[in-house]
Amino acid sequence: MVLSVIIVNYRVRYFLELCLHSVEKALRGLDAEILVVDNQSADGSVEFLRPLFPAVKFIVNAENAGFARANNQGLEQAGGEYILFLNPDTILPEDIVRRCLSFLQSPPPPPPPTSQPPASPLPRIGGLGVRMIDGSGRFLKESRRGFPSPWVAFCKLSGLTALFPRSRWFSAYYLGYLPADRTHPSPVLSGACFWISRAALRETGPFDEKFFMYAEDIDLSYRLEKAGFVNYYLADTTIVHFKGESTQKDIRYVRQFYKAMNQFQRKHFSSGMPGLFRGALVAAIWLRAGLGASKIAGRRHRATASRRQTATIAPHQPNTMSPRRTLLIGDPTGISELRSRLPVAGERTAAPDRQQAEEIIFCVGDEFSFKEAIGALEAAAPYRKGQQVKFYTAGSHAVVGSAHRDGPGEIRVL
Repeated sequence: MVLSVIIVNYRVRYFLELCLHSVEKALRGLDAEILVVDNQSADGSVEFLRPLFPAVKFIVNAENAGFARANNQGLEQAGGEYILFLNPDTILPEDIVRRCLSFLQSPPPPPPPTSQPPASPLPRIGGLGVRMIDGSGRFLKESRRGFPSPWVAFCKLSGLTALFPRSRWFSAYYLGYLPADRTHPSPVLSGACFWISRAALRETGPFDEKFFMYAEDIDLSYRLEKAGFVNYYLADTTIVHFKGESTQKDIRYVRQFYKAMNQFQRKHFSSGMPGLFRGALVAAIWLRAGLGASKIAGRRHRATASRRQTATIAPHQPNTMSPRRTLLIGDPTGISELRSRLPVAGERTAAPDRQQAEEIIFCVGDEFSFKEAIGALEAAAPYRKGQQVKFYTAGSHAVVGSAHRDGPGEIRVL
């Protein structure tokens, strides 16, 4: 078997439904398999999806085993020569498998020419990441990253990276000094879409299960390069990653994220690091955790106040809201399906132009591919403030989208 796709699911069944449709199209004609590990979603994900995708192998956990352990469970049952660890809140273009496998199976790109002879043979390709955009078409900086060494982590956590996003010295975390439209080595890859050969995993071992969630992709990337591999970022193909849909952006999330970062620096950089610098790094990690928690608490407070105001005004005023102006783009079959179903909810499935639409839905089907939808999403960015962007594929049970990186997405069950 050539490829195994492993997806860990946690309470995102409608996003996963869309993801599985895209993965099945990308795997068409290949000797490949899909494994979904459900981390006790308790939302009926498995019961809902299993009849819809009979070829998918579902592994059901009785508890939330964490991201690293769940991926390793899938790996134990996978038979592919190559492995794709994939988030459930992603959409793949149809040609991604051909492009990524071709890169992984080819010799690594030669280094830039120099006057010095090469000191060693060309390195082996380790992991592979791809260009990612969020649900509003914006490039995700975490598509390629540098190692969070003490200095790099300090710049990221102290805010220097944000102040100097193109600096080689201060922005090494997101490799902001390298062009995002060119393929290049990337020391750290994102676990949202992580390609790797089974042969490489035999040398490094799987994900470290001590990381319950977050930093496990950084740790595996680091171990790959320590073993003599080079990880790469492939700019030739783009996926959508609905940022954070499988994670609630609450204070617990912030604490878990920065706890993982602290755990990574203790594992790999504590020995030999000056005590003063180590203390400054740990302080920066927990300072950012506190600031992040404060920002989330502030957003929740404002959202609560807004809901209270709405609840106070609404009962005393008639409903004068006009139907939502929805623009459908893409496959005629999908558009026809939605036209017959959206008006039930009071929608108006026509808009004079893209700018006037309050909601844009890309409908994927035989005449409008996932690749075309991803391209259309990115080409039209940035979208007008308040404009919702969503995806639908013919035959699915919901329209889904997530235009805000820090907030929950919108799911409209049909």
